[in-house]
Amino acid sequence: MFSLNSNPELAEEMASLLGCELGKCSVSRFSDGEIHINIDESVRGSEVYLIQSTSQPANEHVMELLIMIDALKRASAKNINVVIPYYGYARQDRKARSREPITAKLVANLLEKAGATRVLTMDLHAPQIQGFFDIPVDQLLGVPLLSEYFAAKGLEDVVVVSPDQGGVVRARKMASQLNAPIAFIDKRRPKPNVAQVMNIVGNIEGKNAILIDDLIDTAGTITLAAKALMERGAKGVYACCTHPVLSGPAIERIESSPIQELVVTNSIQLPEEKQIDKITTISVATLLVNAIDRIHNERAVSPLFE
Repeated sequence: MFSLNSNPELAEEMASLLGCELGKCSVSRFSDGEIHINIDESVRGSEVYLIQSTSQPANEHVMELLIMIDALKRASAKNINVVIPYYGYARQDRKARSREPITAKLVANLLEKAGATRVLTMDLHAPQIQGFFDIPVDQLLGVPLLSEYFAAKGLEDVVVVSPDQGGVVRARKMASQLNAPIAFIDKRRPKPNVAQVMNIVGNIEGKNAILIDDLIDTAGTITLAAKALMERGAKGVYACCTHPVLSGPAIERIESSPIQELVVTNSIQLPEEKQIDKITTISVATLLVNAIDRIHNERAVSPLFE
């Protein structure tokens, strides 16, 4: 098992759970900024697991990953299993306008061409990205972990809320595990540069609302949704997601929002300045390790989807 620079803490935790040491490799830069990677032990004939989220800075982490895969292939590794807890560029999964790229497909092509033989990831922003690959892709889900956290919290009068229509399936999965009703927010913009009108479909009055999304980036949608829920009579608002991208004004928006607690996973490593009191991080290490164990021993991964 090898780790690059995007999430070394998660990789260390996974290695500890597996009872192994991380492989020895070094990542350095030439004076012009080009990345150089050296593998400091033999991998000939080995089943290799390489851990790297393609989070900020995404371009740096993608290039590290591609170069490391190429190095492993040239070092005669038997199989190169790429563990990508957060798959960057996933929001560019289709042509929304003329002359746009489909960058999620481009990244898939690059990973395959570099020599990856399998991909293990979590909560792809668009499920069809699995079909962009011609190699096996296992997509694990964060909903069971997040549901388990809120179930242990013991909140009463819970309603699970999707911040948009596209996330209703995810909200329904969490609602099923918490035995709670669901609601969703219908966002409409009457004309350009006019504030969004938020309509809430479902009963949230007097309830503890749990907003769930796959990722939170600038936190604009999730904080607007939280405000709308409180204005419509919710007792309290919690939020959760698998991938805490949290770029730009996200932290300030969350701190000033009515969200009481934001629960995220460590698929993306949060820098110290983003670790505020409102944010709770739960680990995906055990889930990923269970998947690796099943893949390595040729057992079904599907039980982990529940």
